[in-house]
Amino acid sequence: MRIRAQEGSGHGFAPSARDASTTGDRRTSEGVVARANQKVLAYVALTKPRVIELLLVTTIPAMLLASRGTVDPLLILATLFGGGMAAASANSLNCVVDADIDKVMKRTARRPLARSAVPTSHALVFGLALGVASFTWLWWATNLLAGVLAVATILFYIFVYTMVLKRRTSQNIVWGGAAGCMPVMIGWAATTGTIEWPAFVMFLIVFFWTPPHTWALAMRYKEDYRVAGVPMLPVVMDEIGVTKRIVIYTWATVITTVVLAWWTGVIYAAIAVVAGLWFLIMAHRLYRGVKAGVPVRPLKLFLMSNNYLAAVFFGLAVDSVLGFATVPALLGW
Repeated sequence: MRIRAQEGSGHGFAPSARDASTTGDRRTSEGVVARANQKVLAYVALTKPRVIELLLVTTIPAMLLASRGTVDPLLILATLFGGGMAAASANSLNCVVDADIDKVMKRTARRPLARSAVPTSHALVFGLALGVASFTWLWWATNLLAGVLAVATILFYIFVYTMVLKRRTSQNIVWGGAAGCMPVMIGWAATTGTIEWPAFVMFLIVFFWTPPHTWALAMRYKEDYRVAGVPMLPVVMDEIGVTKRIVIYTWATVITTVVLAWWTGVIYAAIAVVAGLWFLIMAHRLYRGVKAGVPVRPLKLFLMSNNYLAAVFFGLAVDSVLGFATVPALLGW
């Protein structure tokens, strides 16, 4: 008896040409979508989203302090959008310049250009386009000063830090870290159209915070930096010297946060003192551990420093919104 296979019967007979074609088309379509998603994710990775997130944490409190909590929410969103594009531009262009370093460092080997997930020329155009867009947006949505500060930040980060300081001096992150301080200046400028003393003090908080934050990470990955030929401080100095400088900059950070209390209220002042003591204890503990020759975990200080900065600026935001009397006013000064 001859049995004829029914098309689409689904009982183990060979599929028809039409079924095979449909399956092939679906698989091809899914493959195209998957590749497109991977490409989009690669471009997103160029911008280093986690770094942008940390930078923008400082922008909102700066704007709230500048206006004592009365700033238009739409202005905040517009400034965050423009500042985010500026940071994304700087980070993408940094990936272009540092592609040779990223390829040999284990910590950065999965970055898009290090694994050739994005053509270098495309990444360059992407970064430049973001920079132009950030300036245009900030000028239109806020003011010219904010846009100029954004462009200055991008140029400083690429030409001064990435191309000169990073590869030539162990003080690279000290001076190069100034780029990471600029979001508070941009936020203040977007709100007021000017730059005033509280903005400079907030700038210094992030400026002094950056070395202990970065050196703690570099202690953990110093062999990576050594192989890449980047003279980060832990590569060229012994751990006692590095941790001593971490302590010094931590003290500078905490003192500067207390100075900012001159323009704030008791909520910020209290959080700055408590968080500062926490930061100092962790920094001194790391130094004592290294000096005693016991195993230490510098990455713990690195992670904690993120929480410290977030706590201080969160306290600043809350204090600014509630609008309590400033510390000098409470003291009768």
